Amino acid sequence: MSTVAPPGELVTVVEDGPSPASVRMEQFARVLGRWVGAIALALVFFSILIMTRGSNPITVFSDAWVNTIQSPFAMQQALVKAGPMILAALAVVVPARAGLVNVGGEGQLLIGAVAAAGVAQVSDGRLAGPVLIVLMALAGLIAGALWSGLAAFLRVTAQVNEAVGTLLLNFIALDLLLFLIFQPWKDPNGTGQPASPPLQADAHLPMFPGSTVNIGIIIAVVAAILTWALLRFTRWGFKLAVAGGNPEAARRAGMPVSSLLMSSMLLGGAFAGLGGMLYYAGTEFQLRPGIMASIGYTAFLASWLVRHRPLAVVVSATVLSILIVSGDSLQIDSDLPAATINILTGLLLIAVLGWTQMPWRKSKGSA
Repeated sequence: MSTVAPPGELVTVVEDGPSPASVRMEQFARVLGRWVGAIALALVFFSILIMTRGSNPITVFSDAWVNTIQSPFAMQQALVKAGPMILAALAVVVPARAGLVNVGGEGQLLIGAVAAAGVAQVSDGRLAGPVLIVLMALAGLIAGALWSGLAAFLRVTAQVNEAVGTLLLNFIALDLLLFLIFQPWKDPNGTGQPASPPLQADAHLPMFPGSTVNIGIIIAVVAAILTWALLRFTRWGFKLAVAGGNPEAARRAGMPVSSLLMSSMLLGGAFAGLGGMLYYAGTEFQLRPGIMASIGYTAFLASWLVRHRPLAVVVSATVLSILIVSGDSLQIDSDLPAATINILTGLLLIAVLGWTQMPWRKSKGSA
């Protein structure tokens, strides 16, 4: 029923409906509920898997909690792994904004570590530790950028799918690492195992007092904040989003799409290369087989888990690092294979990406 006001009289119309704050709270509660439901679903399937091995899921989870979350040493190890993993996740985040899929974080981490070790080999103890750290960081950045840039170059010039290109470059980087530590860079004073000479002590990354955590985690968090600001507040970030959303429209608008794709891959690879240097100079101190322990592939999942949000990958990468460390508890305390934790990681990814995006889970009134 409508009311007609007399001529000249001011009428104030009050619309009934929820306030913006209540709408935001409702949306937050809905999203949180979906995440909780997805994680619970993954844990249910993982519990069924555990029971097929003859283990009690409650005991397994309890032991993992005590020996990981409540263990200062285990949490420190998780933070040590989280730094390179955050940087490798950013190597996925930035190209994803341009519509690219970078599966090459593992290879870019390895090539960054190789470049850092190469600088250490050339210096041969003639440089002061702080100077060497800076040079190794620059080498890791450049090497990672060039390694991912090769896949980007093949994409923009020969239309080679960047996911395939970066994936294959992972194996080439691994073969290069193995060649170096088995032949020219093998430590002559070692035990005979394939490994490079140890990094000089004063070139190790500084650690927080009383812990085994190095400054790599701080560098990674700062990189995530800078990436968020770069993608959100700069013209380059805006153009990158346009190119990723509709490349043809971006071309017609005069945007250099090929350059944008190249630059996104270069920056992403630089982040991963820096992560490899941090792991080499902050944790391993020498090259060896399996030095990265699938950090790059897990970082790829960390980025997808939060849909390529640069700040959120700090949380997801840290959580996945904790899960990786908890794999030791599964193996020692519950007699489960350490790789069982990879199954849980995969279940979490599938559940979160699937459950939270199901059409029937959309809010009322959505298309």
